[in-house]
Amino acid sequence: MTDHLKDELRELICEIAEVDALPDDTHFKDLGIDSMMGVEIVAAIERKYQIKVDDSELQHISTLNKSCEIVASKLERSKTIIAAAG
Repeated sequence: MTDHLKDELRELICEIAEVDALPDDTHFKDLGIDSMMGVEIVAAIERKYQIKVDDSELQHISTLNKSCEIVASKLERSKTIIAAAG
């Protein structure tokens, strides 16, 4: 998990949630991020990184660290698929 990815996600989530600070392990709901904002955050992540977050994974996007782990895993998987196809 790169610091760059975490910084990008922190910036994206802070902008959507309109919060000034996003601690790594603080649960989003503790910051006032409701389910509608959560959907908006996931949609923005999918657009920015060209990935698909499955419905079963939505509940796991609950902290910055968990979000970063999921995105990093999906990006790594897509690199592997592209390399295998190439």
